[in-house]
Amino acid sequence: MSDKQTLDVYAKAAGTYAEKFARIEDIDVDQFSDLTAFFDLLTEGGLVLDYGCGPGQWAAKIRTAGYRVEAMDASPEMADLAKAAFDLDVTVGTFDALDAVAHYDGIWANFSLLHAPKAELPAHLARVKNALKPAGAFHIGMKLGDGEARDHLGRFYSYYQPEELTKLLETAGFTVTRKRTGSGFGLAGTDDTFVILTAHG
Repeated sequence: MSDKQTLDVYAKAAGTYAEKFARIEDIDVDQFSDLTAFFDLLTEGGLVLDYGCGPGQWAAKIRTAGYRVEAMDASPEMADLAKAAFDLDVTVGTFDALDAVAHYDGIWANFSLLHAPKAELPAHLARVKNALKPAGAFHIGMKLGDGEARDHLGRFYSYYQPEELTKLLETAGFTVTRKRTGSGFGLAGTDDTFVILTAHG
């Protein structure tokens, strides 16, 4: 994610975002099922990349479950929050900075790649596939809808239908094992629908 306007929003709202969404004790039953589905595809003690980690709550949760964790985010402010709250060392970098080859057992991209333009997603998925070990696990969360737009805070979003996202993952060489749709409130205060896919290489 390299959209300056989006990064500026997160820079200004990082503290508020962390207060609202970075409490790992607030995980609900559906979110727990997302983690469980992802863990089911991982090797014990495997290495996981939180790809767009934000304030670090998911990386911390994955680490607590017994996995080794690396984290990446384009926002220096979010990286600082993840370090302060969860003692995570976060690589500050955009999605295209991922250049590992057969390195990770799993990659967790929970509502991060939705900030990438739709034209760029196939390349990002190829990077993810390349960075994973054979049969590595992948989790992706995106907002439901069509096209691209900015929310009232100015953040850039790409929207997907479940079938569209599934086809993109399959084209990139993934096998989708689970799909969940739902809705929830984010930083903008709107109740948005979303899709979560779990897959493996």
